[in-house]
Amino acid sequence: MKNLLFLLGLGIGVITFAQSGPPAGDAKVGEYYGKDVEMTVAKKAMTVKDLNKKLTKEAKVENVAVKGTVTEVCPKKGCWVKLKTDDGKDFFVKMKDYGFFVPMALVGKNVVLEGNAESKTTSVNELKHYAEDAKKPQSEIDAIKDPKTETRFLASAIKVVK
Repeated sequence: MKNLLFLLGLGIGVITFAQSGPPAGDAKVGEYYGKDVEMTVAKKAMTVKDLNKKLTKEAKVENVAVKGTVTEVCPKKGCWVKLKTDDGKDFFVKMKDYGFFVPMALVGKNVVLEGNAESKTTSVNELKHYAEDAKKPQSEIDAIKDPKTETRFLASAIKVVK
């Protein structure tokens, strides 16, 4: 019985720890999340603008490397990021298989992402969920009335490059 209670307590502790926020870290140049991005791949990474052009011709682009500056990290867990784009649109990045998380220190850093991209329409419910995760004011969440078509990226790797 003592062993069962110990395991139950341990499980609750692990679940609580896993949901306590983004991981700590400084996001220094050379650090990576998920798998490492080879330097040869990083040097050939395209801009978000170039990726968006490619997505006008193809529905999905697989095994692509993209570079950009992180503007936002999910404050709840570090399970998504947004990159700055030249045209002011959001570039939303989720982690493949929810397999890794990133620290808040990633905001403002230049990164290279490796993974798959597609143009996707995000539902109102999902947009509201992300706004809640980002701790947006309720008035901003309530103002979300329409789905949004945007570039979505499923990252298997994120590497800080500058």
